[in-house]
Amino acid sequence: MVEAEDERVAYFRQRLLDWWRENRRMFPWRTTTDPYRILVTEVLLHRTKAEQVATIYHEFFKRFPTIEDLAAASLEDVKRLLHRLGLHWRTELLHRMAVMIVEKYGAKIPSGRDELMSLPGVSHYIASAVRCFAFGFPEGVLDTNTVRIVGRFFGLKVTDSSRRSRRFRELYESLLDKDHPP
Repeated sequence: MVEAEDERVAYFRQRLLDWWRENRRMFPWRTTTDPYRILVTEVLLHRTKAEQVATIYHEFFKRFPTIEDLAAASLEDVKRLLHRLGLHWRTELLHRMAVMIVEKYGAKIPSGRDELMSLPGVSHYIASAVRCFAFGFPEGVLDTNTVRIVGRFFGLKVTDSSRRSRRFRELYESLLDKDHPP
């Protein structure tokens, strides 16, 4: 039984990677491993369309090239940049996060899950995304879309709470190639 399940996981993993290579959308944050850019982008992407965030990505990092620059900026300066996207509620959150990283972590984005999740606005998903895409950890970045795909493939019922389900997380993490994370 385990061998058949291993074959099914390997098949699923390969099909998903093939699909990704063929259908992925290119965004500027997908070409960097800079922890600062990835962390800020993931916070901006929370409940926001990727296309919207893409319109300010370069401008944001030109204006605030480092975490120290973001921490030193006025809230009004950050708000001016994010306001046109309707991201006003993230202004204070991003600023507090930047200040905390500068003060507590010496302006270095932490790589540990607990440290990341102690930051304002950082959820399990955002911590996993930063650990995976910035630091190369084999992390399962489990969201509504990945839960839906995994559920369909493995014939599991998907509910609103599935992305927080231990069963889904374990199954999803079993799909990761731990030797070759993204």
